[in-house]
Amino acid sequence: MRKWYWAAFLVCLAMMGVAFYFQFVRELEPCPLCIFQRITVMAFGLVFLLAALHTPKGFGRRVYGFLGTAVALTGIGIASRHLWLQHLPEDQRPACGAGLDYMLDIMPLNKVIHEVFTGSGECGEVVWRFLGLSIPGWTLIAFIGFLLFSLWVLFGKRAR
Repeated sequence: MRKWYWAAFLVCLAMMGVAFYFQFVRELEPCPLCIFQRITVMAFGLVFLLAALHTPKGFGRRVYGFLGTAVALTGIGIASRHLWLQHLPEDQRPACGAGLDYMLDIMPLNKVIHEVFTGSGECGEVVWRFLGLSIPGWTLIAFIGFLLFSLWVLFGKRAR
């Protein structure tokens, strides 16, 4: 199982590398929902980095599977919301809000989370596509893959 945990961690590391490439080389500034998706990818990577270092069996394996499932479902929710905003007609998109840094400076965290999920016009903008899918479309596919992997860890037969 250890090699699979390392593989999951490396996929997350590669995803973060692509995100930083888009931000710092292609100069695409991440919107608030993109940042939340990055945090979710990092959380998933951390869960399976710890699993790779710990190499759990039995109950411990199920704990990591459960944590991975919870993080993957969170990512699916965020990416789905982002895709929904991108597919709204322009006249129905929410107005652009304040930047995430500014909101974190002046609002409590629960209010920031509410504001981000209420939507922002910048989250509805599609700035890149590959094979017809925008960035949140690709992250949704990745989160579905993470969910399937986590469910396999959670419910699969024990490694012998």
